[in-house]
Amino acid sequence: MSDTVIQVENLWKEYRLGVINHHTLTRDLQSWWARVRGKEDPNSQIGSVSTESEDRFWALRDVSFEVKQGDILGIIGRNGAGKSTLLKILSQVTAPSKGEVRFKGRIASLLEVGTGFHPELTGRENIFLNGAILGMSKADIRKKLDEIIAFAEIEKFIDTPVKRYSSGMYVRLAFAVAAHLEPEILIIDEVLAVGDAQFQKKCLGKMENVGKEGRTVLFVSHNMAAVLGLCSQGVLLEQGSIASKGKVTDVVSNYLDAISSSSRASIADRTDRKGNQQLTFTSFELKNSDGQIIDNVRLGKSVDLVFKYQSSAAAELRNVHVAIGIHGKFDENLFHLSTSVQGADFEYLPPSGEIICRLPQLPLQPGIYCFNLFSTVGGEISDWLQNAGTIEIETGNLFGSGKLPPPDQGPFLVSHSWHYNT
Repeated sequence: MSDTVIQVENLWKEYRLGVINHHTLTRDLQSWWARVRGKEDPNSQIGSVSTESEDRFWALRDVSFEVKQGDILGIIGRNGAGKSTLLKILSQVTAPSKGEVRFKGRIASLLEVGTGFHPELTGRENIFLNGAILGMSKADIRKKLDEIIAFAEIEKFIDTPVKRYSSGMYVRLAFAVAAHLEPEILIIDEVLAVGDAQFQKKCLGKMENVGKEGRTVLFVSHNMAAVLGLCSQGVLLEQGSIASKGKVTDVVSNYLDAISSSSRASIADRTDRKGNQQLTFTSFELKNSDGQIIDNVRLGKSVDLVFKYQSSAAAELRNVHVAIGIHGKFDENLFHLSTSVQGADFEYLPPSGEIICRLPQLPLQPGIYCFNLFSTVGGEISDWLQNAGTIEIETGNLFGSGKLPPPDQGPFLVSHSWHYNT
């Protein structure tokens, strides 16, 4: 259809693990000549998925969808689902192993900090460089120059080489350039998380305006509230394949249902864990201050998060780091519990036992919260489970007033007091 600006058909992407620059010059020329003629790459034969070998990894599997002009499409999924790989293919940073991508119009991408800028050039020079890459004339770029600089809020540093910018300054300028040089298609990855909250809000507003102007936005984020507020359509990726697509409310609902389902499974039975399993978590329990196992946490009460573990060897574990990430109902990060932040990494642990995280008072509104579980042994990832389990908090008289706080005024409850002076 004439209003389709991106069409993805049967997209596959294969990576060969541990292999760099494995092609010969002859094979590279064969691949280039096949692309010139519009033929299939003879060196990227996929064959049956069941013939995967241990050194091959399929980042994308048979992905197909369309994006209409003016759509703001949210692409969501867990870490490793294939979101960033898909955006790199759409941005022409990498080529697919098989399949086709058709698009109409210029594409501006913001995929990661450092992409698209020359470190030795100043901010001003990089604006002109990016505009030239998009096919804009110097006159057109000059018309947008002041607006870009003002949006990025880096007037004092615009004539400084960008290699001296902080990550936040870099992202502000990169987004301002991508959004203001009027590409027909704007692609934004999770990189906006580097910026501060005020700038993130500013960026979301700009992306919304871009959509209203009839341009197209592809937005990857783990912030489901932002995706729901900004996007009209959604695509959910799971293990490189499309699990759901359509109205963003339906797609986000499917994503949250999948998270809830996986977090209810026994930790010992999970097969989607990552790491070398030198330390493997085998169970999770909640215990109260008396050491009794409980199903849920009373608002404002102390709780122990107890994780049993088992080593793959009968030797003690050295230099063990453990972290827990608590997530809200839209899978947004709420807070992080870490042994390293507390200066409490374990110098050594026995081959099996329990690791306990004590929370004197869990400062959250009543509800159900998911958590991720992560560990390293000797600096290497040992066990990493996304949505490892849930914590349910039931209501209680936290402030001793007999009154319950309104549930719509934020997820956190903070102990406080009031007084006056005369």
